[in-house]
Amino acid sequence: MNQGQEKFYGFILERVQEDKVEEAKALLADNFRKQAEGNFTHEDALQFAPKMISLLKPEKVEEVKAIMKQFAQNMGH
Repeated sequence: MNQGQEKFYGFILERVQEDKVEEAKALLADNFRKQAEGNFTHEDALQFAPKMISLLKPEKVEEVKAIMKQFAQNMGH
C-alpha cells in the first residue's frame, strides 16, 4: 500500500460496523491490489462504493462518501 492508500484504509476501517471489519479489509485489499497491477477500472470504482457503504456505520456514510469522491478524483489525475 502506498501512503494515501494506508490513510484511506485506516480511515475506512475506523468507520465500518464492528462485525463487518474483515469484509471491509478484504474489499480494500482487492481494490488496492487491482490498483497496484494497473487493473482498477472505473467499473471497479462504481462497484466498490456501494459495497463499502453497506459496511459502514450509518452515521459515517456521508463523511465516507465525501472522502471516496475526493479519493476517486485524485486517482484520476
